[in-house]
Amino acid sequence: MSAAPPPRAAGWRAWLASDTPASRHQAALGRAYRRWRRFAGNPLSLFGLAILLLLVVFAAFGPLVAPHDPLQQVLSDRLLPPGSASHWLGTDQLGRDILSRLIYGARITLSIAILVVVVVVPIGLLIGTVAGFFGGWIDTLLMRVTDIALAFPKIVLALAFAAAVGPGVINAVIAISITAWPAYARLARAETLRLVDADFIHVARLQGASRTRLLLRYIVPLCSSSVIVRATLDMAGIILTVAGLGFLGLGAQPPSPEWGYMVASGRNVLLNAWWVATLPGCAILAVSLAFNLLGDGLRDVFDPRHGD
Repeated sequence: MSAAPPPRAAGWRAWLASDTPASRHQAALGRAYRRWRRFAGNPLSLFGLAILLLLVVFAAFGPLVAPHDPLQQVLSDRLLPPGSASHWLGTDQLGRDILSRLIYGARITLSIAILVVVVVVPIGLLIGTVAGFFGGWIDTLLMRVTDIALAFPKIVLALAFAAAVGPGVINAVIAISITAWPAYARLARAETLRLVDADFIHVARLQGASRTRLLLRYIVPLCSSSVIVRATLDMAGIILTVAGLGFLGLGAQPPSPEWGYMVASGRNVLLNAWWVATLPGCAILAVSLAFNLLGDGLRDVFDPRHGD
């Protein structure tokens, strides 16, 4: 039996960074520790993570954090500039508090982005790994379907679908998902082709592992890290697409405080009340930038050229 790790912080770090782990549990914790240190060594990635954690807090505790009801209209407070005691970021044309609407809008934006990833990543991962693992006519059929989906411009196809089925959050999720899965399928297929001829796959096959076990036990988990990094980097594009649909009236519907719709509603008073449209636009920019920074950090962490 291995001795328990020392309680001191230095002892914990030495135990986690050990090159000769005494158990599988220590090896797993050590790998996670080394990955975190590599991620924390990039200040920009930490900055992106901090912004996203703040977004999650706003989305989870919006009713407790928001100073006002985001739907409450006070016409006597119309178009108040930022800096007032009761409305820190000002108000819009109907006297609604912009800060409260931004906080509640974070919940809508994050929910749509997460729903898209939850739908798209499993579909793309399944299609790509099956095509790369089995090859032959299965690979040809699945990749030709993927090529057809890639041939359509993403934003045009999303707009066409959303316009055809009608506006709404669920329809926006479906519209974006239809256009987003082919890139993950291509990536998963490329990773699978790299792994399918690896020595450990041949060893597992000689030991009697079935095709299903090889695919689900070895191929899919090893492809997941690359797909997750790609999903993190794509979150910025997804958020911009969500905002674009909201701006055109095809996403979340008024009076919902969706950021894209807030930008659209403020464009008519842009010269007289710049904050109505500019502040939601800054929120979209900040969150998109945060996801890009986080994705860059995760890509460095999961880069196979770096040892664990």
